Amino acid sequence: MARRLRTVGLEFTDSAPILLVFAAEVSAAPDVVYRALADDVTSWPSWFTAVTRATPTDGGAGREVRLRGGVRFRETVVAAEPGERYAYRVDETNAPGLRALLEEWRLTADGTGTRVQWTFAADGTGPFRAVLGIARLGMGRSFRDAVRRLDGRLTAPAA
Repeated sequence: MARRLRTVGLEFTDSAPILLVFAAEVSAAPDVVYRALADDVTSWPSWFTAVTRATPTDGGAGREVRLRGGVRFRETVVAAEPGERYAYRVDETNAPGLRALLEEWRLTADGTGTRVQWTFAADGTGPFRAVLGIARLGMGRSFRDAVRRLDGRLTAPAA
């Protein structure tokens, strides 16, 4: 059953007990990357393979996301700054041990494309923290692979 998580805001990236930050470069411009993140939510499974379904809710103010393995999230978008930042917090989940979660995607023009930085700010039980510590490398790899696939999707010639 879904459990309600603690409500957090953007400042949680400064105080979260668990903070994972990953970055990668893409060829696409920041506004193009932003549209893929924030406006084309349903396409996430095509480039972020950990995501099996993503659906915007409340006119784009929220999302429902399913991950491989059956984890579900009901989220609220807390920052939607075109070309710069897209962030959301998880309000409800079936993930055990999770108490709070905020994810932030920062986009920075780097001259030839965009630097994409993903921050995963969380709080959870001791066992949850231990599992996340072990999963850190896999999460980083999953992020880099997803960004590479997204870049290919965004820079592919139109058919």
